Amino acid sequence: MWLLRSLRNTTIRIRHANNERHLLMTHGFPTLSPNGPVLVFGGPYGNLQATQAVLGEASRRGIPASNIICTGDLIAYCGSPRETIALIRASRITVVMGNCDEQLALGASDCACGYPTGSTCDLLSAQWYAYAGAQIGPNDRAWLGGLPKRIDLIIGGRRIAVIHGTVRTINAYVFPSTPVDEKRAQIDHSRADGVIGGHSGLPFSQVVGGRLWHNAGVIGMPANDGSQRVWYSVLTPSGPGLRIDHCSLTYDAAAAARTMQQAGLPDPYRLALKSGIWPSNDVLPEQERQQQGVPLQPSSLTWVFDQARVA
Repeated sequence: MWLLRSLRNTTIRIRHANNERHLLMTHGFPTLSPNGPVLVFGGPYGNLQATQAVLGEASRRGIPASNIICTGDLIAYCGSPRETIALIRASRITVVMGNCDEQLALGASDCACGYPTGSTCDLLSAQWYAYAGAQIGPNDRAWLGGLPKRIDLIIGGRRIAVIHGTVRTINAYVFPSTPVDEKRAQIDHSRADGVIGGHSGLPFSQVVGGRLWHNAGVIGMPANDGSQRVWYSVLTPSGPGLRIDHCSLTYDAAAAARTMQQAGLPDPYRLALKSGIWPSNDVLPEQERQQQGVPLQPSSLTWVFDQARVA
């Protein structure tokens, strides 16, 4: 049974950037039904230079703002939180709320990133979160608080739930090695044909029992693969299926690192922009730890629809 059936096929106003855009509300969730390819990226993390680069790449590809989705965490480790929010708002792209966005909107005392207590990432987060909180004003906090926690993407005749962590929990991690049964349970709970998530910082796609789990990766921090490159994806309807291209992006990481240094932010994340290696593997399962420093390569997957429910 779909949630909020009484709202099916009604139109609501969802705030996008500085403007209001009308989205169709179906099955209780705001729904995006674009024509043509869709560009997806996660985690700008206050990295203005990377955000400028991914929006420029979308323009180069001829993908309009109406076909661009960000899976949240606009603000985190990097040095331009206010400027990054301003750029995202001005771009009028679709944004799903991440845990950092939610916590900043609430005026909470920490990022609720899900780091183990006392871990390296937990201790570093106190510094960058305090900096971000001091940089953004009440208008931006209110805007972050108005972001939806889920948007349904209709593409190729299929419905995909776009969330940040998992369908149930905004700050839960899903990695390539996360058991298939866990992914299947989350897709079941979504009542959609697949899920697009974020939060974990690593790009991957997996077909689970004919349905999709996809993470585009993030643009604000490298993928722990020893490269300065960051990651996004392009989803393109292709015959009886969906082509998913995992794409790398080169940007001015040196400028982003200088901004962090000028802001007095912790050195470990600034150095990670240059080395491509995360300061800590605290949140990673063993399989992903073993792959640290192994360069990722652009890749493609065609998700061929079988008996998945038509949206």
